[in-house]
Amino acid sequence: MKYQRNYLVLLMMLLTIPFLTIGGCDSTNNNNSNGGDSGDNGDSGPIVNLACPETNLSLTVCDPENGPFTVVIDNGFFPLVVGSSSVLEGVDDEGALIRVEIDVLDETEEVAGVTTRVVTETEFEDEELVEISRNFFAQAPDGTVCYFGEDVDDFEDGEIVGNDGEWRAGENGNLPGIFMPANPQIGDVFSQEFAPGIALDQTEITDLGATFNSPFGTFTDTLSATDCDPLDDGSSDDKIYVDGIGLALDATAELISFE
Repeated sequence: MKYQRNYLVLLMMLLTIPFLTIGGCDSTNNNNSNGGDSGDNGDSGPIVNLACPETNLSLTVCDPENGPFTVVIDNGFFPLVVGSSSVLEGVDDEGALIRVEIDVLDETEEVAGVTTRVVTETEFEDEELVEISRNFFAQAPDGTVCYFGEDVDDFEDGEIVGNDGEWRAGENGNLPGIFMPANPQIGDVFSQEFAPGIALDQTEITDLGATFNSPFGTFTDTLSATDCDPLDDGSSDDKIYVDGIGLALDATAELISFE
């Protein structure tokens, strides 16, 4: 669910050849207690990751074959209750006012053979619409929230001008990612997106229980994370999730309303 991505060339190797890792990142590492079976993440093939930390949760927990999945998503740090909506606002590094509106729709979509919940994100810069994405989520049997991709429309002057970063699991070697583990722990590192050449965002959980002050309120039941984008030279953003709400900080955009 990034808004800007620069693409690097991925080095793809045969599955029978050991992984080549530069700078220590690998989307098919052994898991800890949150990530399901140890071993690789399916038939993704190896990649070279230049800038992000090494993952330690396996994507097998989100393999479509490892269901049944549900669209009743009640993970504490990323609950998706139909009809709920949140708004985040902030000023980016270039001084633009960013507004992100997140809405959980009473709508489902089948992706990679799995019925997913549709969540829209609508982004504005200086009150001008720049992106609308339709994001696809489902919850695994252990409570992990899995991310099955997104449809993206980029806008300029009210017109659709592109679809940068859109992908779906089950197409072109893309795999569902882990959006939120069932039992998140400090030090967990996992791939939220696995669409080679398009989106490979990964997340590291850096803190639990830090006090977070936002325009909407002060919270202590929080999860802090850092997102890393290996397709953008390891660029990173900080995120904070609040138990019972979900995303409350996205880079500089803070939660201003939730209902």
